[in-house]
Amino acid sequence: MKVITETPTPETVASLHQPASSSEAVEAKVDQDQANVSCWKTAFQRPNRGEDYTILQALLSIDMLILFLVAICTVGGTSTAINNLGQIGASQGYPKGSINTFVSLVSIWNYLGRVTTGFVSDIILSKYKFPRPQLLTLITLLSCLGYLLIAFNISGSLYVASIIIGFSLGAESSLIIVIISDIFGLKYYSTLYNFRNLGSPIGTYIFNVKVAGNLYDKEAMKQMLTQGITRKHGEDLNCTGTECFKLTFLIIAGATLFGASVTFILGLRTRKFYKSDIYKKFREGQNESEAEMATAGNGAVAAVEDPKTG
Repeated sequence: MKVITETPTPETVASLHQPASSSEAVEAKVDQDQANVSCWKTAFQRPNRGEDYTILQALLSIDMLILFLVAICTVGGTSTAINNLGQIGASQGYPKGSINTFVSLVSIWNYLGRVTTGFVSDIILSKYKFPRPQLLTLITLLSCLGYLLIAFNISGSLYVASIIIGFSLGAESSLIIVIISDIFGLKYYSTLYNFRNLGSPIGTYIFNVKVAGNLYDKEAMKQMLTQGITRKHGEDLNCTGTECFKLTFLIIAGATLFGASVTFILGLRTRKFYKSDIYKKFREGQNESEAEMATAGNGAVAAVEDPKTG
């Protein structure tokens, strides 16, 4: 290393910032060449799990397709339950005060689901190498229990269902987000995260509008015909009894069970990945950054060394 014992000139300072070797120039050229390659040409040349995928590589992968289906089945189902919680409580004969309690329970347990699942998944992953998708499978199965409690209207079951559904929604949302960052890397995380969010309105539209809305109206019309009541133009339909939402939540429970099955498949596909040290690359990157900072610091000290020491 050249030690400068005089006040460095601008030319000397500029020379200190030149590449230390030709290998750095070669690496820079390789990175530039990779950046110039069309994303369509690399769309099906997927890297290893945990490395940074391009947007197309991630969107065209089976893993992302599974996560998208899971978001439709799970988040769509829980959102439908929450959106119709007032009507569910009214149709099953709960007082207005209890319906307000259901909403509060969902909100509280939604938060607890997000917080709890985050550190629990980290603990069981670090200690037991338990894949996050398998934990997502268990939580998805738990949400099925909440749907069945609504469908069969056991006495007081809506309180328990509100807790289960709120917790499941928070846990599922949290886990899917983390799984995306684990598998596809962080480079395009924000874009991939929002693609996952697209599954929520799709699932909500399917289950809330097409399933719950149509079946509720059908049952309400059936009750009006049974009672000999003619519906007036523009009059809202009002359904009472267990049958109003029974078939709806049996369908949602079935769809959620399908979501749990494909999540289990994702767990099998990523089992080897989660058995490995998935945080190794972050530690290596941190060590490299620290080494570069130390080298730069030593170079700066040598460049501005006191002339008297020369």
